[in-house]
Amino acid sequence: MKTEDYIIKQISVFSENRPGRLAAIAKAMEEEEINIFAFSIAEAKGFGVVRVLVDRPKDALDKLVNIGFMVSFTDVIAVSMHDVPGGLYEIANILAKSEINIEYSYAYSGKEAAVLILRVDQAEEAVQRLLDNGANLLKSEMFA
Repeated sequence: MKTEDYIIKQISVFSENRPGRLAAIAKAMEEEEINIFAFSIAEAKGFGVVRVLVDRPKDALDKLVNIGFMVSFTDVIAVSMHDVPGGLYEIANILAKSEINIEYSYAYSGKEAAVLILRVDQAEEAVQRLLDNGANLLKSEMFA
């Protein structure tokens, strides 16, 4: 299995931080019947960055650009982690020992496991180190 098979295209949407912006993004996804798997919102001085994982990233990007949002793709990886105390530590410690920096992350809890989404400074190296240490990564095809 190639490391790039685990690199996922996350959509980053830059927007003014004001009422209705998240609703506009969600409505656009609804209109295109695009399923949102996970998202996070970060705020910085009046602007926000909405990060989303969807089932059809290219279609989502095109729709959001067409309605006036500034949008880009960002490479992330998704790790299924044990949903028990210490589950996060297992993953973070593998990356720490490998000198790989976690730039940001967010998580969601699914039916079978918790999933940690990671933006790291060395995506392919992180994938290889996590696989070498027995971590269960989600393939990018699950988000395309």
